[in-house]
Amino acid sequence: MPVEHYENFPVASLLMPPALREPVVAIYGFARNADDIADEGDSPPEQRLRALEQCRGQLWVIAEGGEPDDAIHTRLARAIRTWSLPLKLFHDLLDAFAQDVVKTRYANDAELRDYCRRSADPIGRLLLCLYGVDDASSLRESDAICSALQLINHWQDIAIDLRKNPHCDPPGRIYVPLDVMARHGVSEEQLRAAHCDERFRAMMKDLVDDARQLMRSGMPLARRLPGRIGWELRLIVQGGLRILQRIEQVDYDVFRHRPQLGRSDWPLIAWKALSYR
Repeated sequence: MPVEHYENFPVASLLMPPALREPVVAIYGFARNADDIADEGDSPPEQRLRALEQCRGQLWVIAEGGEPDDAIHTRLARAIRTWSLPLKLFHDLLDAFAQDVVKTRYANDAELRDYCRRSADPIGRLLLCLYGVDDASSLRESDAICSALQLINHWQDIAIDLRKNPHCDPPGRIYVPLDVMARHGVSEEQLRAAHCDERFRAMMKDLVDDARQLMRSGMPLARRLPGRIGWELRLIVQGGLRILQRIEQVDYDVFRHRPQLGRSDWPLIAWKALSYR
């Protein structure tokens, strides 16, 4: 589980069966590239959206049986055709990345969860495709885990996200739903001032508690899946829960202390994954 840049997209690890590492890397490469188009550099929004549409064009080439014209999508095409991966899930990812280019505020939890449905949940579903798992319970629990990881990423990166989309109106991304901020009396000005008071802490506690509850609702999947995929998922779940603990340990002041995992965390995460019941 990468925890420094793209927490919600696990990369093929040593726990992954060797036969699945290539398609997982292909999926990650596609997502990483599209996310960088949306987030990195100084390109104006119009240029970013055009580049994302070019990625979408490559998906249509794959759908029509053609060969993409770049290495990232050529690799992805092999994975899609070999493993019968649903193209809609890749289109959903592009929809979410394009949304990040132009949308900087979320009115309520329903809007934010819809974003998570397209920005995070497709990755879990694609991994389940590789393992031949497609029952309704597994898909629902996978969505819960992936959305929880996305939310955890947002809450640890509130300060970082405020620096993104500087040319939008309003500038800076705020993923905390506006109705949640209003309920706790937290303003955008307070976020920009990096002012962590009791109102902000109360808001963050609610967000952390909700993310933890969502993660736990997906935990039966990690208990149920056998072998290496079960191990991989248990480590991912425990890593996400550990970041929530880190947020609590800094008393919710994510402005001055970005919660992240270090080497000292992994023995505890591994032990909890081993004793997962």
